[in-house]
This record gives sequence, C-alpha cells and structure tokens, in this order.
Amino acid sequence: MTTDEATADAQLTLRVLSALLREDVLGLRTHGTVEDRPDGPWLTVAEAELALPVRPDGFQSEYAARLPLLDLAGRRLTGLDTVVAALAELAEAEDRPGWAAFAEECRQTRATMELHERVRPEVHARLTDLYGADPADWTGPSAALGHDVLAAHLDHPVYPTARGRSGLDEHQLRSYAPEFHPAFELRWLAVPPGALTTHGDRPLPSWWPTPAWLGLGAECPGEGWSTMPVHPLTVGAPLDEALRATGLAGRAVLADRPYLTVVPTLSMRTVAVADDPTCHLKLPLATATLGRLNRRTIKPGTLVDGAAGQRLVEAVLASEPRLADRILHADEQTWAHAGHELLAVLLRRYPAGLERSTTVPLAALLAPAPNGRLVLDHLADRFHGGDPLAFYDALLELLLDWQTTLFGYGIALESHQQNTSLVLDRDGLRLLYKDDDGPRVHTARMRATLGELAPSHEEFDDTRIFVEDDRALTDLFTTITGHLCTGALAFGLAEHGRAELPDTLALLNKRIAEAIDRIGPAGEPLRTALLEAERLPVKAMVTAGTLLSKQRSGAADINKHYTSGPNYLRANGTPR
Repeated sequence: MTTDEATADAQLTLRVLSALLREDVLGLRTHGTVEDRPDGPWLTVAEAELALPVRPDGFQSEYAARLPLLDLAGRRLTGLDTVVAALAELAEAEDRPGWAAFAEECRQTRATMELHERVRPEVHARLTDLYGADPADWTGPSAALGHDVLAAHLDHPVYPTARGRSGLDEHQLRSYAPEFHPAFELRWLAVPPGALTTHGDRPLPSWWPTPAWLGLGAECPGEGWSTMPVHPLTVGAPLDEALRATGLAGRAVLADRPYLTVVPTLSMRTVAVADDPTCHLKLPLATATLGRLNRRTIKPGTLVDGAAGQRLVEAVLASEPRLADRILHADEQTWAHAGHELLAVLLRRYPAGLERSTTVPLAALLAPAPNGRLVLDHLADRFHGGDPLAFYDALLELLLDWQTTLFGYGIALESHQQNTSLVLDRDGLRLLYKDDDGPRVHTARMRATLGELAPSHEEFDDTRIFVEDDRALTDLFTTITGHLCTGALAFGLAEHGRAELPDTLALLNKRIAEAIDRIGPAGEPLRTALLEAERLPVKAMVTAGTLLSKQRSGAADINKHYTSGPNYLRANGTPR
C-alpha cells in the first residue's frame, strides 16, 4: 500500500467509524461505556467484546473515532476492509446485504479519494488557467462551476462515503464527475407525440434541438415529436429498460450523434450548458450517492414538487419586500418526463445579472483553493477585510433571517450546503437557492400567513410535504440549516484555526436567537427545539441510506431519518 493509499484508508476508516458511532449502529453509542486508558479514552461495548478509541467531538455526536482501528475480542483490527467486515459479522443476518453494499461503497470511496489526490494538482492548475489565481475573482456563471469543482473534492459533513458513486469506474469519473471539470456532449432522445408530460410557459432555448436538427427527420415523421437530453451514463442498459417499461421501445429514437457540450456541476447529474451557463439541465443517472438507496434518478413527482416549492418560496418573498432583493432563486418551472425516473429532465434557469458576481455554494467555503488557502479565506479578504469570523457573521445574519422567516410562514426547506449559494459583489451578500422538492409545510400556519397566495395540496405530488404540527419543520431546520449550513462552518472555522470554537458557537447561538425573536410567537417551537433542547435531531444517513432496508429502518424518507446528538448551541455556545 502506497502512502496515499494508506492515508486515504486511515482517513476514511476514521470517518466511517465516527458515522457508525454517531448513528448508534450496532448499539455502539447506547450500549457503550467510555473508559480512560493510558493512550486516551476508549468506548467499550462489553457484550460485543468491542472497543474503539475515541475523542470528544460535540458536533452531532459526543464522541468521534480517534484512531483508525478496532479492538474486537482482544484482536487489534486495522484497515478499512477488515474493520467493516468485522462489524458486519456482528449485524443481524437480514442486514448483511446492506453491510456488503456499504463495504463496496467504502472501497469505491477510498479509490476515489486516492484518485483525487493524484489529480488535484492538475485540476487546480487548470482552474487557475481558466479562471485566475484568486477564487474571489471567479465571477460569472461559467467561473461559478470552478467553485463546484473545489467543493467536490471536500467530504460531506455527515455521510462518510459521499465521494463514492455506485458502479462508476475511473474512466467514467474522469469523463463525467465534477471533481475533474470535464466537458462532454449529451445524447438526445426523440419521443413520439403524446408520450411526454411537459410543464412551463417559457419557450425552450434556441439551442434545444428538433428531431430534424439531430438528423432524425426521416425516423420521426409528422408533427408533435419532442426531444429530451439523456446523460451519456444512462445510455445503454438503463435507458433500454426505461424505454421497455414505458412502452417506448421501438417508438422513441436515440440520435446517433451527441450534441450540446455541457459541464457537470457539484450535483453531477446536473450539467451546465457550456455556451449558455445560466441554463442547467438536471438529468437522471443510474447510480447512487449518499447511500445505495439514494438513487440519482428523477422521480416525476419531484419535478412537480420542485416547481410548486419554487412558487411557494416566491409567494413568501412577495410578502417580504425587505428580503426580496437579497434572496434569489433559480427558475425550475420547465420540465418534462415520459413517466419513468430515467426519462426526465429539468431545465433550470439562473437569474440574469450575475456576470460580475462571485457565486459560491456553501459546500465550497472550507475547500482548499489552488494556492492551498481556503475558499473562505479568499472571500473574507475580498469582502470582509480579511476577517473570516466577520464573513461568517454576515452569512449567518442573512441565511438565518431568511430561514426563520420561512419558518414563520410554516415552511422548512431542504436547502442544504449544495443547494444554497452565496452571491458576492459590490452590492454585498445575497443568497441563491435551487431544488425545493423536499420541504415540510405546516398547513394551518401557511394558510394563515399567506392567505390567497398559499398553494393547495394538489399543486404538490408528495403527500409527506404537508404536516399539522411543527416537529417535522424543526427537525428539518435543525439538520439542514442548523447542522449542514451553519453548524458545520462553526466547527470547520475552528478546526482550520480561523476562530475559536466557543466564539463561533456563541455567534451562531446569538444570530439564531435574534432571528427567532424577529418572527415573534411563531418562532417559539424553533427556540425550544433548537436552542433549549438537551439533544438535537441528527441525520442517520448510513443507516437509512445503505445499511438497513426501509422496512428495517422504518424510514419514510431516507433523507429525513434521524437519530440524536448533543446540543452544541446550549450554554451560550459551549459544546455539551
């Protein structure tokens, strides 16, 4: 094993063990006892004859793995494959397939981490050549894709194997994954009249091809044929099966020649049009990330929900003029599908006027820039006098103001660190959002606050969106806005030595309290659940996404399945 391989294996082993401990897999947390040994604390589970070296954590878990090893029945186990295999032996027999899938996820992720280490200098050099040496100067829609590249090299705050993508080899990753900033051409499918469900009043862009443009005039006689883009990774067996399942095999026609150069975004299944980068195409992929059950396909109902979610957000902004100019949203009203999760497309249009703005997803802030400094450092230099804490504070003020305002209307968004971007320019800080297909909405409060602007249930597809109390909203607010968008940055700033942890947490506590105060009595459930609770909900993504079936986990939604962790916001920002 080379040095890079050993390093990747050790880093991933630590992340995996920490995630399993956080999610209480195999009862590690609830059945474990922490004891002090000469080298430091160990968590022991007596009935399993298991011991794990740990360290105090505080962010979503009291403890995290301290060393990449496990002691099982007196045997010292090292190496990711060995550790995962040993833990799988302790699982129930019916859960073994999930553990086997997780072991494969770990192997894929380790290989991807090693690949990242090999190519990072080359990728950074290319980004510098394309966009310049300072990420704060990467302005405009095309350069914003460079920030996606940097973010793609960073680990997810919660899911340990997030850099792995099920079933893709190195060539496919280099050709289509955002970490490598490739460009490629899409494939196109001509669909016969009546087979496509479409939505949206705006005309399609001039570059959207007709069948004749694709050379399919003879194969698509008559009027009414439509075309839809297909990701190259979906062409082949996945596409053929989708066409058979919808009765389109032998009727729909796949163009032989690729057309339209695109560049992958951080989401990978979403691509930006190279010559029109304000337009992005979200396309289904026959792969999975963040768990084997988290497939990157597009269920037709999510297109309905995303468009309705955008309209809901815009209704709130119409009632909140003080925020209307500071909160931007991509247009997600134009979509089409042929009744299958692999035959769908969303045309996402970004707002005009961002050519001189630096647009950065929250996910990129703690990523190393090409010169080794954090992206956040460069942005703080340019926009906040070189003070990372002042930069963080400005972000908190706007983001928490907006999210608590939504809560006051009975709305919580799944606007995580990939779906939330900062827009920075001489006009100050704004926020840019996309992907509103998974909100939770308190029906009575939404209707009371929005009145005639409130959407009906019938505008949405997923019946889980509408709820009758605040619990689903406070859980979503805490795990997304709390942990992923703000808490992770508070701990990350401290980890990178940019500020002291008590200072970042005290600031976060203060800004949350101020934002809650601003919305009055409607904010009290949020105050109770977020600032006063002894423990906070924590996503159990490994459990629900890979290790257990939905029947075993009981997860109605694998992205909203929770365990609990310490409340790092209590006691004036001191971790508990």
